[in-house]
Amino acid sequence: MPYQFELPIPKGGQRRLVVAWLKLGVLALLASGAFSILLVLSRTPSLYEWIPWVDFFHTALVVHVDLSVVIWFLAFAGVLWSVNGRAGDLRWDWLAWWLAALGTLVIIVAPFLGAGSPLMNNYIPVLRDPLFFAGGGLFTLGFLVLALRSLATRIPLDHAWNAADALRIGLLYSKISALLALAAFGASYALTPTDLQGASYYEFLFWGGGHILQFTHGLLLVVSWLWLAHASGHRVPMRGHAGVLWFSLAFSPVLLAPFIYLFNDVVSAAHREGFTELMRYGGLTLVPFILIVFAAAFRGEKPDAQQKPLRAALLSSLLLFVVGGILGFMIRGVNVVIPAHYHGSIVGVTLAFMGMAYLLLPRLGFAAPVGRMANWQPWVYGTGQLMHITGLAISGGYGNIQRKTAGSAQGLESLPEIAGMGLMGGGGLVAIIGGLMFVLVMLKCLWFSGRGGN
Repeated sequence: MPYQFELPIPKGGQRRLVVAWLKLGVLALLASGAFSILLVLSRTPSLYEWIPWVDFFHTALVVHVDLSVVIWFLAFAGVLWSVNGRAGDLRWDWLAWWLAALGTLVIIVAPFLGAGSPLMNNYIPVLRDPLFFAGGGLFTLGFLVLALRSLATRIPLDHAWNAADALRIGLLYSKISALLALAAFGASYALTPTDLQGASYYEFLFWGGGHILQFTHGLLLVVSWLWLAHASGHRVPMRGHAGVLWFSLAFSPVLLAPFIYLFNDVVSAAHREGFTELMRYGGLTLVPFILIVFAAAFRGEKPDAQQKPLRAALLSSLLLFVVGGILGFMIRGVNVVIPAHYHGSIVGVTLAFMGMAYLLLPRLGFAAPVGRMANWQPWVYGTGQLMHITGLAISGGYGNIQRKTAGSAQGLESLPEIAGMGLMGGGGLVAIIGGLMFVLVMLKCLWFSGRGGN
């Protein structure tokens, strides 16, 4: 159908695989939330003085970021790619999941087994410890197997390019983008001088692939928006063939990435600037989808009980992602406006994936997330994160609070700086509550309200 942006849910073993990736993502978020409590408290005025673990800030930040941004996002890629999979021999699919799950477990426990020496490089911060690297290597290998297996799975398309085909094309582009990101990591590993020390080495190692991976997330975000809009009772004003066109436009900046590697040294300023500009202006290719989904928000009847949390997740995701994108064009210098920007964008993606988790639960045979907690969770989480990034933007705009600092090292002096970071801390605590609400809803539906995956 021309406007039905949804995909059929697989059955049997393929459905159980979807459930497994969903559970892995939820458990990663649960662990990330535990680490985030220390992060927010260690940067909140009048509170950080009472925390005896402030020295643990950077270690907690590394694991929190890797779980909530890298593993949660890539696990949800596993969810959506598996939804679009086909029945058959799933041995490679399950191998990918087990490698990723084991790697996630190792990353979670590594700090409690003595892993430390955190490095706050961009995209994939690390702990310089063999155990942590072992966990990261296992997860990366699992994701590589997942991406290759998903790309090798042939999904028939309707030559009429209907709405479902548009979603499949978006998922196909996200797989290619993910593999290009992994190839970029490999190229950077081969080309980055080994005599570089500390964070500089990992900054260059993850810079190119990290930027490419953002386009993977963006494509999965749009797939989620369109499916959520349809499922929550909105009429998306776009036909399938137009969706294919706009997905192709959104994917096109990724094709420029190899040329950045070809014409610039990996450790050059031109390499860094090339990927920065690619993401800044390449991200504008999502504007057509933003306008289409925004227009869809005004087309729909009153939502029923199952549609309310889906609509809340969709609207809050759209708001946070747009605000984060705008803040990206307001960055001046190296201060907390930068995390304000990427927190907005990242949370926009997270909220869309939360909404998709709600959407998939009853389709996978689990209880539907209904009731006040499910209805309010996206708004609580989104509001908290909006407060969080607003506080960071105020502190970065009026002051010069450096990113990745905590406690007295922040150097809070002026009223706008103190007020901004206070708002950041309050918003962070509200967001933690919203994140906890999501985990509670998912735990109840996935583990305590019936069986699914058949």
